[in-house]
Amino acid sequence: MGCSASKCCSQLKCSLCSNGCLCLGQTSDSSRESRGKSSRGRGKTDSTGSDDSSDDLGEDDDALNQMCTTRESTVGISRLSRVSSQFLPPDGSRKVQVPLGNYYLRYSYLSQRGYYPESLDKPNQDSYCIHTPFGTSPDDHFFGVFDGHGEYGAQCSQFVKRRLCENLLRDNRFRTDAVLALHAAFVATNLQLHADNLDDSMSGTTAITILVRGKTIYVANTGDSRAVIAEKRGDDIVAVDLSIDQTPYRFDELERVKACGARVLTLDQIEGLKNPDVQCWGTEESDDGDPPRLWVQNGMYPGTAFTRSIGDSVAESIGVIADPEIFVLDLNSKNPFFVLASDGVFEFLSSQTVVDMISKYKDPRDACAEIVAESYRLWLQYETRTDDITIILVHINGLTDMESTQTVTKVSLQPPQQVVGLAGSESPLTVSSNTNNQRSRHDLSCTRLRALESSLEDGQLWVPPSPSHRKTWEEQAHIERVLHDHFLFRKLTDSQCHVILDCMQRVEVKPGDIVVQQGGEGDCFYVVGSGEYEVLAIQEEDGKEITKVLHRYTADKLSSFGELALMHNKPLQASVRAVTSGTLWALKREDFRGILMSEFSSIPSLKLLRSVELFTRFTVLQLTQLAESLVEVSFADGQTIVDKGTCETYIGC
Repeated sequence: MGCSASKCCSQLKCSLCSNGCLCLGQTSDSSRESRGKSSRGRGKTDSTGSDDSSDDLGEDDDALNQMCTTRESTVGISRLSRVSSQFLPPDGSRKVQVPLGNYYLRYSYLSQRGYYPESLDKPNQDSYCIHTPFGTSPDDHFFGVFDGHGEYGAQCSQFVKRRLCENLLRDNRFRTDAVLALHAAFVATNLQLHADNLDDSMSGTTAITILVRGKTIYVANTGDSRAVIAEKRGDDIVAVDLSIDQTPYRFDELERVKACGARVLTLDQIEGLKNPDVQCWGTEESDDGDPPRLWVQNGMYPGTAFTRSIGDSVAESIGVIADPEIFVLDLNSKNPFFVLASDGVFEFLSSQTVVDMISKYKDPRDACAEIVAESYRLWLQYETRTDDITIILVHINGLTDMESTQTVTKVSLQPPQQVVGLAGSESPLTVSSNTNNQRSRHDLSCTRLRALESSLEDGQLWVPPSPSHRKTWEEQAHIERVLHDHFLFRKLTDSQCHVILDCMQRVEVKPGDIVVQQGGEGDCFYVVGSGEYEVLAIQEEDGKEITKVLHRYTADKLSSFGELALMHNKPLQASVRAVTSGTLWALKREDFRGILMSEFSSIPSLKLLRSVELFTRFTVLQLTQLAESLVEVSFADGQTIVDKGTCETYIGC
């Protein structure tokens, strides 16, 4: 979730529940007024899209037993636990045909566990689902991202991604009225989560889903994850938001939760640092890591920074509802792709920035990797942690227009739900809200500022290991060529590149050696220095497990692998085996994170600037803003830096 953990209480007891709920000044018992559930959750938490721990559909307490289950829905449901667990093909993306419209979708996805220094083993609370097709119709395809929060957020997101799909397929109106079926599925899933023995009193999940039905898409959103579609306008590709973040920044949502009895205050207001009677927040772009949150009238909980979610039974008493906002859009040839992502992406990247980044890549897998890496970098630049980050990207190929015009319709359901029909050039923002949804933060949180100040005072910085593995100039040049265009290292300065080179360790392999093992947890990124390597994966075909060679790595192809291991310890989807003897250069995750936390956070630049007499009175925030303008320039021995008598526009440090 995007509600930042940037404010810690100095006098009140503070407990932050995984970015979503925050409780102050109370014991664990007092924060569970509506607990009433003996079990703390069950089953295995899976951070991928697969759902191996799904409940038996025949459970006695399953409210769905009261529904009319058709053969079609049963067949569709039986596929839910299989589709998402399949491996991606070697090119990293999948294609699926949509007969109604005679076009196809090509999609990829990536979910990365967040980095929490105080809880390194915290599970990924994001989950996702992709079902192509969805049910038995080849024209129906379903995509969803679920961002869990709270103590049992991971279990809640897994529960919801499974039950929501089941409820939707079992609704008798699914084939004839997708809008009503979607709304009913969200509400039913929320009730089932309340009734389950999984404790959702202070835990829950957001949900952003897209149902593709022929040439029409149905977007259902609860929370502050987001869906965006790209639209060609002349030579430009413009981001069109398909959902509106449901937070107290929205006037309509703010007034709704207030009418339900919620107090809406920032942590500064709760702590008495700001007047609680005066609205002190502006826009999400400038929230300084201290967004407005929802509190009960006579308590300091739950502290949610969103106004809608599934679960969160305590917050439900003050207006946090599960009812989705639903938008309907007819696709046309001007829509090259759409994307769903958790707010771990959109906290620091605007919708337009995401669309611009995607437009640079032909393969959706490469675009997903670039966006996740940049989101991760920005989180560590502006915060002391990262959120879980999940993205699904779907390319739309071969779609032709049969009609010359489109119409906009707005259909009202019972408040507060709404359904909006969109023309190709219109956004939900223009027809239903004045909220600026294209927000992204570009300021340091107070927690990050304190961490920087502490680092400047005590000088405690990450120190790279000594370069025990010396490299020839040919080896260094080869590694630099590999890293030059790699998305993880593209923005490195010369000095940062030198640190990376020093950290990379030589690994000698023999034929048959397994470098990384499928199902294991990798912690290194590898550059192929010499030799040949094959990528192996165990896959199912006709009910049997077979080992397939998916790809081959060689030095002359400037090959590298294991980049995702630098960001999380998710089980590996394939093995890499040495075919010949060779040399690999390995970069450890801990060193990569150390570089991100030190070099990318500009601490060395801040120290340098603070040593300049002109800047000694600058605050850390001012120094940080100044550091962002610094440009590293390298000079050769004897090269003139400044000529006497010339007018210079730069300050040198």
